[in-house]
Amino acid sequence: MLTLTSVTISLALLAGAGERPALVVAGAQAPARINRATVLTPADGPPIVLYAAANLTAQTVDEFTVIAFVFRANGTLKARQMAPGRRTLEPRETKYSVLVLDGSDVESTDVIVIGINQAQHVGSDVWWRADLQLAAEAAVPLTKK
Repeated sequence: MLTLTSVTISLALLAGAGERPALVVAGAQAPARINRATVLTPADGPPIVLYAAANLTAQTVDEFTVIAFVFRANGTLKARQMAPGRRTLEPRETKYSVLVLDGSDVESTDVIVIGINQAQHVGSDVWWRADLQLAAEAAVPLTKK
């Protein structure tokens, strides 16, 4: 019931929000990835990236982190922001979560790229890690100057 209430409140707050897709990148042999992501810009407050994170393995993912890159329309990296993702993704499970882009101002022309950059399976001390900056830079369509 609490989850339904929080979703209802969140949707009410986002009423009238602008919506646009975020670009998604993934590292090699990632145990989890973002399937889709949408940038929601409320009338008041910072943009929010709503994303679907999926476990690609037959093992439970205990923790993961997401990283978002904000690029100017000309392809110049403006900011990056990292945050913990939802905990516990069961095998082949997908869960939805959000990342609030409150680290810098985000313009309507900025391009947002998001991906999972760390993950750890349950019972393991080993973290899978990926540096996604080059992939994010390559994903951004360059505008002619």
